[in-house]
Amino acid sequence: MAAVLALGGAVCWGAGDFLGGLASRRMAVIAVLAISQAIGLAGVLVWVVVAHEAIPGIGELLPAAAAGVAGLVGLGALYRGLAIGAMGIVAPISAASPLVGLTADAVQGTIPAALQWLGIALVLVGIATLSREPPDAGGRRIASGVGLALVAALGFGLFVVGLDAGSDESAAWAVVAARATSVSIAVVVALVLSISLRPQRGNWPLLVGIGVGDTLANVLVAIASTHGSVGIVAVLSALYPIVTVLLARLFLDERLTTPRRVGGVIAIAGAVLVAAG
Repeated sequence: MAAVLALGGAVCWGAGDFLGGLASRRMAVIAVLAISQAIGLAGVLVWVVVAHEAIPGIGELLPAAAAGVAGLVGLGALYRGLAIGAMGIVAPISAASPLVGLTADAVQGTIPAALQWLGIALVLVGIATLSREPPDAGGRRIASGVGLALVAALGFGLFVVGLDAGSDESAAWAVVAARATSVSIAVVVALVLSISLRPQRGNWPLLVGIGVGDTLANVLVAIASTHGSVGIVAVLSALYPIVTVLLARLFLDERLTTPRRVGGVIAIAGAVLVAAG
């Protein structure tokens, strides 16, 4: 059951990222974030009502709120990266986020296991392979969207660290605090920049899909962690970039060179090994 739920979460995350990239090619990224995150917040509030969990104190929710800021930055960078670069390059690089949690553990005295060191090496090799442009790319050395993908990985990693710190009392309320913070900031930024939050009718299916996919993934992974090994859940849910890459191949006819396909597999495999450790 845990494996099925975790894989379901990976599918939802991967599909949501794909839709986020598509939506960001049609409208401002901050508008995509504000609307889709608001839809997701509504879904998370339903989760809290069903769970009947008491509201934790402000002190417990502050790390989760900080996680919301990091997550917003990560998603913004990811969606923009997916909009301007090849999804098959950006998505696997963003999967390097477990390295942030690993670094946080190392700072606290927890030394990475041998399997994790191997995973780190694979992630770095995969990123280098994906990032390098071929010699005939008009003088460019780094592929479009790579920098944003790295920012996304950092943001997602900090999101997990902050959410973990704020989930001691209630995981559901921690997600609510994170999502409410990200929605509030996105709306304020959109208003300050005079960006319309009224999307065209044709964009609503994308925005709803992003919000529902992200929320459903959070719920599935959270439930999966209560039914089986957290390590297994982390490994299987880390496979979400594969879904994004496959959808880009099917619907956008996105093609990558053989070295980049290999680099993507290596990067995702490295992330899985880090999570497995």
